[in-house]
Amino acid sequence: MKRIIEVIFVVAALAVATSAYAAPDIEMVYVKGGCYQMGSTFGDGRNDEMPAHEVCISSFSIGKYLVTQSQWVEVMGTNPSTFTGDRRPVDSVSWDDAQEFIAKLNQMTGRSFRLPTEAEWEYAARSGGKREKWAGTSDKAELGAYAWYIDNSSEKTHEVGQKQPNGLGLYDMSGNVWEWVQDRYGKDYYEESPRDNPQGPMTGSARVLRGGSWSVTAGFVRAADRNYGAPFIPFHSIGFRLALPAVR
Repeated sequence: MKRIIEVIFVVAALAVATSAYAAPDIEMVYVKGGCYQMGSTFGDGRNDEMPAHEVCISSFSIGKYLVTQSQWVEVMGTNPSTFTGDRRPVDSVSWDDAQEFIAKLNQMTGRSFRLPTEAEWEYAARSGGKREKWAGTSDKAELGAYAWYIDNSSEKTHEVGQKQPNGLGLYDMSGNVWEWVQDRYGKDYYEESPRDNPQGPMTGSARVLRGGSWSVTAGFVRAADRNYGAPFIPFHSIGFRLALPAVR
């Protein structure tokens, strides 16, 4: 009986060690909370980016990079991406796929990863709520230094972290791939959004996409730009990054 217990203990220990080894390393950046004007503040936004309104965000942590293909494979075992490469962002994943990845990752790590809210995402993209048009700059002449978009992408994704980061040290917040966030989409939501930690509409079939991608023009990689998609449909210009409760 003692021998059986010892064997069970060894197998369980090996399982824990293997699980810990298999979990991908996700670099997170602490974002100190604060208040900012969310939405179009440059006069060139679409109707669903207005009105600009004050939003206050609690501190949180967000992925330094987009989730990469190697990280996806470590958790899911297969690679759905159209543009393959270990350090390229995973693409061709639906919102539902991202939720499945997060559930498995949390089981592996014992942590509480999630998608950022739309308000958190814009606050982080704008270097902590600054009045930035793109993530890291408001000067279109500098945009190519920060973002992969139609003018410089050669119509494909690129390895994460190749462009300059924004003021918080976050990479590819503008361009490379669109990013799923947690919220449902509502075109009139900004008219009724609460001030503190908005979570998006309670109803709605579509989910919000942010940041633009390799396939779009400069106007669509603006920090305030909003897009949306059906949560069950993947596309070759869509990926995501992770968020966590505040961790320094």
